[in-house]
Amino acid sequence: MFIRYLGFVLLIWFPGGLHAQDATQSCVAPSLDGGFFSPKQDTYYHGTKLTYTCENGHKPTVKGWWASSTCQNGKWSHEPRCIDEKACFAPTIPNANYTKNQDGWYEEGYKIRITCDTGYEPKNNDATAVCTNGTWSSVLVCEKSTLACGEPPQIPHALIIHQGYQEVFAVDSEVQYKCKDGYTMGEAKNKKSIICISGNWTPGPTCRPSTNSGLNDRKPPFATRPSTNSGLNDRKPPFATRPSTNSGLNDSKPSFTTIDQCGSPPNVLDGLVVEESLRSLTYKCNSYYKLIGPDTVVCYSDGTWSEVPTCADRFCSVNTDKDPKLIPNGVTYIKYGDTVELECKDEHMFKNFSVARCTDGRLTVSRCCNRLQIRTNTC
Repeated sequence: MFIRYLGFVLLIWFPGGLHAQDATQSCVAPSLDGGFFSPKQDTYYHGTKLTYTCENGHKPTVKGWWASSTCQNGKWSHEPRCIDEKACFAPTIPNANYTKNQDGWYEEGYKIRITCDTGYEPKNNDATAVCTNGTWSSVLVCEKSTLACGEPPQIPHALIIHQGYQEVFAVDSEVQYKCKDGYTMGEAKNKKSIICISGNWTPGPTCRPSTNSGLNDRKPPFATRPSTNSGLNDRKPPFATRPSTNSGLNDSKPSFTTIDQCGSPPNVLDGLVVEESLRSLTYKCNSYYKLIGPDTVVCYSDGTWSEVPTCADRFCSVNTDKDPKLIPNGVTYIKYGDTVELECKDEHMFKNFSVARCTDGRLTVSRCCNRLQIRTNTC
């Protein structure tokens, strides 16, 4: 009588205990065909852990010969189940996607085909695997494509306008830069972006101090103009080349002066300024182009620039979208003297490739061959 009374008092003092018990749901015992579990009960309170194993010829749906599952608010953390021991678990393949089974396992004979992430390709051209006797027929790997690029180069005083960091960029990827405050790329003379071409990034922009940034003390000393209070001879830059007294008609040719007297630097398509001095600009073409003409440009005293170079093509291009034997993948660029393997359309077990060669601007594209034919130069 006393114990019953004491229990009644405790229920009055701790009503929250009843509410907490009602707030969580119990789990019913699993139906485990081909296995057994412990502890054996009809229902299990929230938080109870159940251990199970499977009979010969079967295995749990998680790795190992035994497994455990926990009751969580009326559901098991994973449904206890025994499957055929010849079934396969889902493989872990970095940088790849494939059709995933919601159950997390695959029956024997099931075939998966991977699709590598952008910038990656199947190693050894192996993109499929078959579940055989509990294991996959091959280990699928996605490795960085030979045409892909690594992380973009770091440019002083600039940052990349790109959503999220990534280590690999597919061919033809474009990355844009932006100068930090106080710096500028000039009047669009520098390209603001770089492009991944056959594993290499094209040259990037240059960020120079802005002329209206308020940082006048950082302005290059050669940008100042000659003093207006000096004599006529003093107004001529000290290093300017004077006309030869024996030149005759050449006396009319203007002398050189500082480059700030000529205004904005000349724009060279597919090229950029790689060196700037008091009296000259040095140009360089992008990696897929050749410089034609002088690489150095100077400013004449009459405010005109000397001969400006041009950048001529040094590459071939293949539009895989227009070649019926190739898998369409856009335009591929090939430097002079280089070769590129392009994947062919075929139904063979192993992939075939066409070899594209660029020889002094002349493009040749071979028939579709296997790897052995390519390595032995019989393609």
